[in-house]
Amino acid sequence: MRENGAYRLADFTAIEPLVNRRAVWSDLISPVPYSLHMVHYQMKVLESYVSDPEMHVEVCGDPNFSGGPFVNVPIERAHEVEQMLQEMKTKQAGNVRLAHVVPEFCNYINEQAKGQSLELFYAQIPDELRGFVELLYDYYSNPVVRYVEGLLYESSYYRKDLQSLRIFVQRNDNSRPPFLSTPRLPESTQIEWNLPFADRESDEFFKLESASQPLDRIRDILKLTPDQDHLLLPMLTKDPPASPPKWDGTQMRVRYFGHACVLVECKGTSILTDPWIGVTPKAGGVERFSYQDLPEKIDFAIITHAHHDHFVPETLLRLRHKIECLVVPQTFNLFYADTSLRLMAKKLGFKHVIELGTLESVSFPDGEIVAIPFFGEHADLAHGKAGYVVRVGQQRILFAADSNCLDARMYEHVRNAVGKIDTVFLGMECVGAPLSWMYGTFLPKKVERSHDQSRRTKGCDSAAALNLLESVGSKRLFIYAMGQEPWLQYSMGLGLAADSPQIRESDRVLATARDKGFVEARRPFVKMETIL
Repeated sequence: MRENGAYRLADFTAIEPLVNRRAVWSDLISPVPYSLHMVHYQMKVLESYVSDPEMHVEVCGDPNFSGGPFVNVPIERAHEVEQMLQEMKTKQAGNVRLAHVVPEFCNYINEQAKGQSLELFYAQIPDELRGFVELLYDYYSNPVVRYVEGLLYESSYYRKDLQSLRIFVQRNDNSRPPFLSTPRLPESTQIEWNLPFADRESDEFFKLESASQPLDRIRDILKLTPDQDHLLLPMLTKDPPASPPKWDGTQMRVRYFGHACVLVECKGTSILTDPWIGVTPKAGGVERFSYQDLPEKIDFAIITHAHHDHFVPETLLRLRHKIECLVVPQTFNLFYADTSLRLMAKKLGFKHVIELGTLESVSFPDGEIVAIPFFGEHADLAHGKAGYVVRVGQQRILFAADSNCLDARMYEHVRNAVGKIDTVFLGMECVGAPLSWMYGTFLPKKVERSHDQSRRTKGCDSAAALNLLESVGSKRLFIYAMGQEPWLQYSMGLGLAADSPQIRESDRVLATARDKGFVEARRPFVKMETIL
């Protein structure tokens, strides 16, 4: 029977970008980090699962191990995981070799280069790295191997053929398998769209969010046949799309979409921070702002840093056709894990990307976005990152993300440079994971356990937060980026409780702010709207 009429994407349809059947984050795009993460994390986890799938399945049922290196795949499908592991070793042999050569050569240079000229060492560079690296010293004659990321993207190490989009019905907020550890095996109810991320054809599909199309046209976009309508139709609806919300007022409207994703609208300009938006599950869930609540055009999307909860390809690709300009932080360009978000965004198909250094800005009518320093949260490693001050007229909002106020004088200097900052959005995940959890696959040598535990990816505690607020002169505070929204748990796995240190510390800051007469002081959850 032929279906007639026009359809759009159902509000519960999710589209998850994959690389080699893994949910994508920044470390799975740039060639060197991808190769290292694949070999030293993904393959090791899969090998552990293949050797004892029962243990993995059992542990995945325990919330205390959420976010750990355990594969949540049913035991009866263990043979598929084993096959995937073998294909990784054979079909990605070049990336496997690269992942072994990188730390080996880093260790070699570190042992042999003691301050003498580095010219003779170029002859010792392995073939896999020739032409992709420059050998340097820091000012203390410590050797550094600098990777030329732009050339690596043009090499065979960048595997566009492994990129795809997984389209499926999101039934519940917690129905996705763990983000880092579990591959996405084929399912009979989902659509596998093998398409490089940069291909603009996906924009036509994502536009179905707000514009209905005939079923024939949708099939053409996805390269499907009528025989596959049983897969496609459950992901569509004939309900007319909602009209894009408009805000042309002279006051600033601020909408919280969850975690670090905030929409600022004023005088016809829209700015979206660290875009990460959850669909509305088919089985229902807490009320939220979702894709249907975004304006027709997003003038600026701003990214604070590359961590997987702030640079989110799933949302960025879905919004690419709406985003006029993507603003990213400048990188240090010394370490291979310090990936250029400008280059990465280009590889995701974004045409207009602006990279901002400290106090550099991009302007819009009666306002600007200014990048400011972002200290901490990266376990003392040099990484590209930025906070942003959004100014409209004389009003300023600081989006500090996970910045740790390690030196309040820095924020005093920022205030002197840009003016008093009325409103602050600040993350207070003040515990953080140890160095090895996020960066262990990139370290040529293991660090001491005590150092590993002391160097954590954390933001402000209460003392640091209060110092920051005083330094910038704020009278309005929103504590965000706490990973509490239910649709984030498959990726964040924080599961914060009322007695968690992060909640206790943020409660202390909120209480102090209220005692000091702040206009507003709250920790938004799921959904918030306020007019400044």
